[in-house]
Amino acid sequence: MPHNGANTTAHLSGRIAPASLSNPRDTMNPTPVRWQHAAIATIEADYRRSSDTHLIPLPLPAFAGIELYLKDESSHPTGSLKHRLARSLFLYALCNGWLHAKSTVVEASSGSTAISEAYFARLLGLPFIAVVPRATSAQKIAAIEFQGGRCHFVDDAHAIYSESENIARTLGGHYMDQFTYAERATDWRANNNIAQSIFEQMSLESHPCPRWIVASAGTGGTLATLGRYARYQRHPTLICGVDAERSVFFDYYLSRDPSLTLDSGSLIEGIGRPRVEASFMPDALDAMVKVPDIWSVAAARALSVVLGRRVGGSTGTNLIAALVCMRQMSRQHEGGSVVTLLCDDGNRYHDSYFRDEWLAEQGLSCLSEEQALLRVLETGQWPQLLINELRCAGHVSLDGNRATP
Repeated sequence: MPHNGANTTAHLSGRIAPASLSNPRDTMNPTPVRWQHAAIATIEADYRRSSDTHLIPLPLPAFAGIELYLKDESSHPTGSLKHRLARSLFLYALCNGWLHAKSTVVEASSGSTAISEAYFARLLGLPFIAVVPRATSAQKIAAIEFQGGRCHFVDDAHAIYSESENIARTLGGHYMDQFTYAERATDWRANNNIAQSIFEQMSLESHPCPRWIVASAGTGGTLATLGRYARYQRHPTLICGVDAERSVFFDYYLSRDPSLTLDSGSLIEGIGRPRVEASFMPDALDAMVKVPDIWSVAAARALSVVLGRRVGGSTGTNLIAALVCMRQMSRQHEGGSVVTLLCDDGNRYHDSYFRDEWLAEQGLSCLSEEQALLRVLETGQWPQLLINELRCAGHVSLDGNRATP
């Protein structure tokens, strides 16, 4: 439930509302409506100044006739896939009348969404507070603060929701609630969403209509957009969702039990949830893969070697599932293309996924797994351990046959 009203605290230092948004006066329109119109125009103008993200081919000779592409969402102004979500959430809140000229914006986030929402809040001259788990990486915290936001830390990952609601209520602000509104805030039919961008960028490739599009689940909003758009456009493309180890999405895909919970949060920042979120739409998916954390981190590090630049853990999770889809295609003698997401810049994880001491502390030391994945990328030869530890459901499996939930 959105909480709105006049903010009782001063704006954070360094944030100055654009002149067009300050003290609006219009005899034809009420002041709040005029401010909302100006705010929407400000966000749209920012979008017009931004270019689309790159689609990077990743040649893998071991998978003959199958092409892999990475949709590089790290090139957004705020450095991650969540930039699209934050823009949509702000427009959704504005058009619903939930944001006003003095609203404090509050969000529950493990980092990347908060960075992007802080950007848009500062664009509109609004204070922003991110409620984040205390274990969030120092780089992400610094990025939130760089964009003008403040961080409110919680020790229990489950507490981010209630704490965000309480802060918004106390300040008379608005809780964005990405986990509820992500799937409905994005216009999945068109309007430059990520699915439309992928299909347009693929149009001149050898296999312009991907056999699979693979994405991990944080809120579930991106997966819902991909699945809905592919069906709306009547593409034969299949959508594969990917889940992290400490997360309930995969088991919910199998059981449809909305009461599923876990006691601990995901170690793969930005994806995986300890409870079923409202924005996760299992019926929009054709398959799911669940990846152990150690293999997600190993894949991120292996892909960083191949690309010559660092990628985050969620990108590693995506890569594993994309390779599962490619393995199945190869075993079924199918050609075609697979697209997955490069979610954010791996330099945000300098002190975690790319620091051996941190990995050892978390039980994620993965040198042998990283080397094994480099061999998969180079030769297509899969380690039996990885095959044994992955879980697959829906229209993808590791033995080349279709599995069902």
